[in-house]
Amino acid sequence: MSIDNVEAPQRAPIEIRTVTVNNVLEALAAGMRDLRAGFRHSITFGIFLALGGWTLALLLVKAHLPYLVYPLAMAFALIAPFIATGLYEISRRLETGEAVTWPNIASSIRAASGRDMGWMALVTSFTFVIWMDIAALLTFGFLGLSATSFTAFVSMIFSTPEGFAFLIVGNTVGAAIALAVFSLSVISFPMLFDRDVDFVTAMITSVRTVLANPRAMLVWFAIIGFLVALSFLSLFVGLIFFFPLLGHASWHIYRRAVAPAEKG
Repeated sequence: MSIDNVEAPQRAPIEIRTVTVNNVLEALAAGMRDLRAGFRHSITFGIFLALGGWTLALLLVKAHLPYLVYPLAMAFALIAPFIATGLYEISRRLETGEAVTWPNIASSIRAASGRDMGWMALVTSFTFVIWMDIAALLTFGFLGLSATSFTAFVSMIFSTPEGFAFLIVGNTVGAAIALAVFSLSVISFPMLFDRDVDFVTAMITSVRTVLANPRAMLVWFAIIGFLVALSFLSLFVGLIFFFPLLGHASWHIYRRAVAPAEKG
């Protein structure tokens, strides 16, 4: 038989299910249960991210780049889903009644990285770099180069018309970028962890989910934004608790939004 006559196997289309605001709140409650059940492992991821935030913020201030601290904090939604891979594994194991151990978590992260998870991380990392560049350009455009310390930068933002304009425009642009990345990644990261699919399929599925459930997914986006803002106001301390909570809840939203894969 000719190779040309051999048809490639066709995968069944991925079924997107209805997600309500109540489902989002239920996922948040399930995330809280997972955080309590796997507290020792889950909270470690939160501490790791908070330490990373403190380190980068300190380096930016020392380098006289205080205007990048705030956009760095707001960029949490761009890079956090990849770091949350270990939290997905904790939730999956709690869901199936399996033991939660560091070797198992590490093994799952390595397995996911061997698939298209790395490509998805590259997409969000590229967006992160673009967002930081935009934040720098907006700062120079509205505030110039006079704010070389963090206190001077904060003072200019809240005491000058240019500072208020910078806040409005910067937050609007940042929210638009964050919403776009959220649409691409909210389902794709847990899906790439859970299934052997390509990252384009995962991103398309994520966008389809958001478009099919705009109200619920916008509520989830707003919850993430609110908790990220609280984390920034707490000088990243809030990330220790909020990051694992959001990671676990993201897994449950994925499980609700996408029908299980058919066993071949």
